[in-house]
Amino acid sequence: MIIEQLEVGNFAVFVYILGCKETGEGIVIDPADEVDRILRTAEKKGIKSIKYIVNTHCHADHCGGNRELKEKTGAKIIIHEDDAERLANPSPFILQLFNCEASPPADLTVKDGDLIEFGNESLQVIHTPGHTPGGMCLYTPGHVFTGDTLFVGSIGRTDLPGGSMQTLLNSIKTRLL
Repeated sequence: MIIEQLEVGNFAVFVYILGCKETGEGIVIDPADEVDRILRTAEKKGIKSIKYIVNTHCHADHCGGNRELKEKTGAKIIIHEDDAERLANPSPFILQLFNCEASPPADLTVKDGDLIEFGNESLQVIHTPGHTPGGMCLYTPGHVFTGDTLFVGSIGRTDLPGGSMQTLLNSIKTRLL
């Protein structure tokens, strides 16, 4: 599997570009910003088409590039079913806080255990609520993409609407550890 990590935007969000080496089909996880850079990087890595835009949660700092990336690639937006409404109708406060454009609504929703397939590769959805109700991590053997559920040496914030420290800690203990 092709895996490329980029740090983008004013909030230093990690975007992941994943692709199938055999087919050239790929996905982008959390396209926060710098869509042209994301697309250039995907092309350099041999990714010929972006099938999906996958958001690990609904916060605008992770979805700020959804609209532009969708317009440029035709990729379908995927989010956990518990965050779909907030993606489609974001809080004006959150958009202003992160100085981001609203995302189009999700084309597809997923739930715990679902597979997101691209080319000959797949990621399993692990529902990890707490940062948001529909927070999710994405697993493939050897890799877990955690969005804002878990950081190196820290965890995601829980002070925004829908956040819960108790729920986040439970997700980390029972779903990730």
